[in-house]
Amino acid sequence: MTDDRRFRVVINDEEQYSVWPADGELPAGWRAEGFEGVKRECLAHIDSVWTDMRPASLRRRATAPTS
Repeated sequence: MTDDRRFRVVINDEEQYSVWPADGELPAGWRAEGFEGVKRECLAHIDSVWTDMRPASLRRRATAPTS
């Protein structure tokens, strides 16, 4: 059985990715990233673009100059 449901890739302010049904209202704090497809395509896209799993705030702290 194939799953032809459409999903979109979403991202939050911490630059964490997820998939969401393409016809569903986005949850608070998430915005469409721009990629849509079947779930496996969306997950493959996320694998290719989300190379650093740390939240954005942690990445900023890690690269901030120390005093």
